[in-house]
Amino acid sequence: GTSRQIPQTIIIGVRKGGTRALLEMLDIHPNIVVAATEVHFFDWDENYVKGIDWYRNLMPFSYGNQITIEKTPGYFTSPQAPGRIHDMNSSIKLLLILRDPTERVISDYTQVYYNRVENHKPVQLFEDIVIKNGVLNTKYKAIQRSLYDVHMEKWLKHFSLDQIHIVDGNTLIKDPLPELQKVERFLNLPSRIMSSNFYFNQTKGFYCIRSDGRERCLHESKGRPHPFVNSTVLEQLYSYFREHNAKFYRMVNHSFDWH
Repeated sequence: GTSRQIPQTIIIGVRKGGTRALLEMLDIHPNIVVAATEVHFFDWDENYVKGIDWYRNLMPFSYGNQITIEKTPGYFTSPQAPGRIHDMNSSIKLLLILRDPTERVISDYTQVYYNRVENHKPVQLFEDIVIKNGVLNTKYKAIQRSLYDVHMEKWLKHFSLDQIHIVDGNTLIKDPLPELQKVERFLNLPSRIMSSNFYFNQTKGFYCIRSDGRERCLHESKGRPHPFVNSTVLEQLYSYFREHNAKFYRMVNHSFDWH
């Protein structure tokens, strides 16, 4: 009695915002099934041309009472993704998980840094990438990805605000349950995720998952220590994002506890 369904909900981003944590925590819910990998259907042309049946075949099998969810963090910053998702299902519900934009930039850098180290490629100091000729390098992709107002504007051209639920990534890591309960309500699902589904792992410094009689933590690549960042550079980033954050708060009628 199961079949593969096109997702009724998509986690559209943001990269390094906590998308993997959100997906794995939602997977606890008996009425949710999740795609195993990031599909990159709506943001990569070479996948999009393969068509909707190709996309559906990458989804897990589900029962009629279950919601299928996929997550691809690249969707949020993609110019094509909003229109393409709207073309597929104009009434879809979208999940967007965000965190302090400066923290997100540092986390973005950290991921690339470790990838380069593991592949024996040369690495640059954070400050040397972020500052060019004494000024903030606003063309740096990681900074561009943190301009939430710029990207959100594209989504609001295709979707109403009540179709997009914003999850606070900073809160999800510190206290997962309230954020997940909000998602349950947004998706009109019965409340099934409980505090007993989480335990704090002292070694890792974040919450891990307990469900179906087993315990699991996020991959070791998650929660890596960030580099120490010069306070002057931090202040420059805070200052640059301040106006963008204020504009974003107005757009979504909600404020966040960001610098």
